Amino acid sequence: MKSLRYWLPVGAMLLLSVAGVDMKHLQAENLNLIPPDQHNLVLNPGMRVLPRDCYEMLMTSSGTARDGVYLIQPGDSSIVAYCAMQEGGWTVVQHITVNSSVSFDQTWAEYKQGFGDVTGDHWLGNEYLHQLTNGPGRYKLGVKLVDRNAVTKLGEYDPVLVEDESSGYRLRLGLFQGTAVDALTLDTENYLHDNQRFTTKDRDNDNYFQNCAKLEFQGVPGGGWWYDACAGANLNRRNVIYWQKDCNKERLCKYAWMMVRPSDTVKLIHSGDCKKDEL
Repeated sequence: MKSLRYWLPVGAMLLLSVAGVDMKHLQAENLNLIPPDQHNLVLNPGMRVLPRDCYEMLMTSSGTARDGVYLIQPGDSSIVAYCAMQEGGWTVVQHITVNSSVSFDQTWAEYKQGFGDVTGDHWLGNEYLHQLTNGPGRYKLGVKLVDRNAVTKLGEYDPVLVEDESSGYRLRLGLFQGTAVDALTLDTENYLHDNQRFTTKDRDNDNYFQNCAKLEFQGVPGGGWWYDACAGANLNRRNVIYWQKDCNKERLCKYAWMMVRPSDTVKLIHSGDCKKDEL
């Protein structure tokens, strides 16, 4: 699949939506991630009680929700996010194409709140990553890589936690499984991304003597990431998507996604507007 935009169903609208909703009054803290003329892409604008994430939206719809843009509320405010429903209700937190027109050379504030187009290349925002993975219950991180021969590789880290801003949005990862290599928790030449704080071009939290986010390849800076010294993986480098042996300068990847959803060890029980976790 070439980008998230191609996942969008034409004219799709959930029955949960309210007919005639005035899209001019659509409320979302990160509404900047949808072009003003595309607010009608939101599939659940009329929901009175918003789901916490895409998985909860899928469960609320009894498994009928389709891929697309939804309002969710992982914290105090609602946000828009792209939901990969057909793959199990994943909340997409990052998408990049190797020749993306979206620059990932952004500041700390921009990585905090998110940038890009939620239906295409984007970063959902570190603050929302924190809100999503901070529970209730455990969450897992999914990584999807597609190379230039259309070979897809997948990986999951269970559990995942992105700590709050005061901790530098530190990344905490659990056990890995998948067809991709483990590029985040294996220490390969000082490239241990697990337990690292986030670094941007204006906030250096890495373990290198230079700022890893500023280091360029073919004139393009590395972008924000959980660097060590510097990277065994970096899915925010626009001209070379990097994931150890799976994606690099010699083995080019065309697309990459990062997604989160509740861990398989957590069963969400829905009863009306209430839910609880069973571990």
